Amino acid sequence: MAGFSPLSAEQLRAFCDELGPQLDGDLRTDAMTRALYATDASMYAIEPEAVLIPQHARDVQIALKVADDYNVPVLPRGGGSSLAGQTVGAALVIDFTKHLDEILEINAEEQWARVQPGVVLDVLNEAAAEHGLMVGPDPAPSSRATLGGMLANNSTGTHSVQYGNFIHHVRSVKALLADGSAATFEPLDHDGWQARMRQSGLEGDIYRGLDALLAEQGDVVERDTPAHWRRNSGYRIEHLLNGDTRNLAELVCGSEGTLAVATELTLDLVPRPEQTALGIAHFHTRDDALRAVTSVLDTGPAAVELFDGVAIERARQTPGFRDRLSFIDGEPGSLLIVEYFGASQSELAADLDELEQVMNASSRGYQVVRLFDPDAIQNAWTVRKEGLGLLMGVKSEYKPWPVIEDASVPVEHLADYIQDLSRLIEGTDTKAVYYAHASAGCLHVRPFLNTKEAAEVEKMHAIAEGSMKLVKKYGGVVSSEHGDGLVRARMSERLLGEALYDVYRRTKALFDPKHLLNPGKVVDAPPMDENLRMGPDYQTRPIATEMDFSNDGGFAEAIELCNGNGACRKLKGGTMCPSFMVTREEEDSTRGRANALRAALSGQLPDEEWTGDRMYEVMDLCIQCKACKTECPSNVDMGKIKTEWLHHYWEDNGIPLRTRLFARQPQLARLIGGTPLAHMVNWVNRQTPIRALMEATVGISRERELPPFAARSFAQWYGKQSWPDEGPPVVLFADTFNNFHTPEVAQAAAAFLRATGHTVHLPQQTVCCGRTLLSKGFVNDAQLQALETVEALYPYAEEGIPIVGLEPSCILTLRDEFLSLLPGEPRAEALAEQAMTFEEFVAQRDKEGAFEAVAWNGAPRRTLLHGHCHQKALVGTTAAERALALPGTHVDTVDSGCCGMAGAFGYEAEHLDISHKMAERVLAPAVRETPDATCIAAPGFSCRSQIKDTTGRTALHPAQVLQQALQD
Repeated sequence: MAGFSPLSAEQLRAFCDELGPQLDGDLRTDAMTRALYATDASMYAIEPEAVLIPQHARDVQIALKVADDYNVPVLPRGGGSSLAGQTVGAALVIDFTKHLDEILEINAEEQWARVQPGVVLDVLNEAAAEHGLMVGPDPAPSSRATLGGMLANNSTGTHSVQYGNFIHHVRSVKALLADGSAATFEPLDHDGWQARMRQSGLEGDIYRGLDALLAEQGDVVERDTPAHWRRNSGYRIEHLLNGDTRNLAELVCGSEGTLAVATELTLDLVPRPEQTALGIAHFHTRDDALRAVTSVLDTGPAAVELFDGVAIERARQTPGFRDRLSFIDGEPGSLLIVEYFGASQSELAADLDELEQVMNASSRGYQVVRLFDPDAIQNAWTVRKEGLGLLMGVKSEYKPWPVIEDASVPVEHLADYIQDLSRLIEGTDTKAVYYAHASAGCLHVRPFLNTKEAAEVEKMHAIAEGSMKLVKKYGGVVSSEHGDGLVRARMSERLLGEALYDVYRRTKALFDPKHLLNPGKVVDAPPMDENLRMGPDYQTRPIATEMDFSNDGGFAEAIELCNGNGACRKLKGGTMCPSFMVTREEEDSTRGRANALRAALSGQLPDEEWTGDRMYEVMDLCIQCKACKTECPSNVDMGKIKTEWLHHYWEDNGIPLRTRLFARQPQLARLIGGTPLAHMVNWVNRQTPIRALMEATVGISRERELPPFAARSFAQWYGKQSWPDEGPPVVLFADTFNNFHTPEVAQAAAAFLRATGHTVHLPQQTVCCGRTLLSKGFVNDAQLQALETVEALYPYAEEGIPIVGLEPSCILTLRDEFLSLLPGEPRAEALAEQAMTFEEFVAQRDKEGAFEAVAWNGAPRRTLLHGHCHQKALVGTTAAERALALPGTHVDTVDSGCCGMAGAFGYEAEHLDISHKMAERVLAPAVRETPDATCIAAPGFSCRSQIKDTTGRTALHPAQVLQQALQD
């Protein structure tokens, strides 16, 4: 097909030689970058010819002009969250997300916004919220979906019955045509249209050609365009048929970058609802839920979403999600999440009353759970939105691929369509999951298929064909919101008819005579089984791993869990991929790293790239925060993957001195901390010439003061105490940092526990979690360390004594990596069961009433809490908030992501700048804005160090906060 034949090396070189010097942005042709952009959130992979990161719209215009001269295809790309393969192709891929991401104007009075195409939806919504406004269409990947991508995809979402598609909100588009000439698409009356027809060049050709095409084929367009309102197949040329005005911005909607390249767009905003409420309607079966939809719609909801029993079960099995299902009661076969907008709680309550009446009258549902609290509502929607990624993360060769998931039928036929479709899928001995926009007759159905097997690919064909026939039978469309792309465009001619399809082909030719704009996506597409990311020919070379990846199916399978959904590219909220939040580089996302490793293992990149310098650059900024382990809907554990990869990298490349020093930090601490050497070493480390020398020789930043060693360790202090053995026993895990660097933290914890009636034990044998070894890829040494620690602590675990840690990254290693370092070791499993953070222990004891008689001093005050990355990823901050609130303190938890120190990372000279930028993204400004009287609490040693370095404020460990709050 046009645009899918790779350029020759000579053609590509000539093109780049011509284009590169004219640009202010980055033109990248290296193999790694091309591998990073070869995939999106679909099941396809096509390596681009080159990648452009433009600085401004002029770069894009120059690129289009040179591409036109050299006949090079061009593919504009946003967040790469396309499910149909629109954003992959053998073309010059233009990534708008790094620089062309400015909100140019928000007109609150007239309720519209003017933006560049790389603006992310959540970012615009946050800015619009200040004016009481928001964007109407709300696709699930709102944290990374760009406005340019939403335009190209004609996006909609959960509230489509309320707000329709993007086409109903676009006002105008500034665009570049296929030859690089500029055009503005906006509403035109008859005279305005005629004026455009008189223009010269490609723009005039387009208006003249469209006018003739509409005059000639208008009847075909009107007759053959599907009547179902939620349609996204082909081009929306029917919008040019009627009315006093015509607006080519509407035609660009859903064109998938095949007609023009947007450089600026103006869209309508809508008022934010004053109040909202959810009714979570429970049903025994999916069919019961679907047959209730028409009656539910009679109550006037803003959204009705199906959450299928398979998705519910998957969420219950997923860390980070299972505890968020409080809105589900019992074991429903399906849920309908029904949302209402209103001006008051009483109005919303009346809506929910009506919903319950409908449920009772039909006898189809058995319960409605009501949600009025905004946080509870947000939680329910977040679980629903990320449900797709959860399903994609299933640990099996069988994945729920998006083959037929965009079909939509009139809602009155939805239950029958799904019933027939279920029979079809079951007839192929295939499982499937069902979810999404029941209100719009769009139920995303995903069959579980193994595209690595030819027979399964044939099955995929059969299911797609059968679904299309059913869609036609029920008067629906195969593309309702996710577009045609590579997966559905080939069906368009048979679904829509030859005459209408020919109109679409002619439309494409008018805008793009050479077929260079994202070819093969709306018309003239290749077969749906070409260019599969993991097709029958896909295979990976075996890797003998030191860590256990059996739960994932193996090391390659752990990487393949990444389905490309792009949640790691979010810019607001959470912790995942702090480096991407700062650099905005694809390679600094979990998706980018996973794609790079998969490309190396599967032969897409040369074998030497597996542990080459370029791969090191890709992996370098992964700070192993573990956020992807739970925030990624697919639970890709890139921190663990990096540890294993580093082990192989050092085997092939040797280990630098600085890496050895940081990995062996606990041994150095034991040699220096609590000895006469401490004062001398601390003095030496503070000297400016010494710090300059360390930076010049081993790369430790001169801007950082290394953590001072304590003259007396916590263990030495503990040995001087004479506490009676009274009260419930607890083992205090004295990690390296709080033993040899900040013993005052461990002392505060021990004093607090003792004062509140606990017997505090300290293991006689020195124990260490091996965190520094793991972070630097010293897996074998970490295994030995883990075994020593298990042997030392197992006797306590065997007796059921809690083992409490102060440093989240250390104590949580016992619950996480130890199980991969010592697979099948029952003592490690027993230890993991008893290990908990200090805050978890305090919160648990508080629930048991252990602190009811405790006397707290002074009046309540405010505390700002910054949670450690590992803490937030694996256990959350709820326990810390409860613990800190014990003295009557008001606790505010800042959504600060990663502090940026990340162990040794922030001390390494080449990482200093990005470390500071991570802190300055949210944490440092939040601390500076906090009044001096407010306590800053941070469980992490690195976090407290970063707060001190960047703000000058001293943060306390929660143990210190609680110990100081005890009445003397």
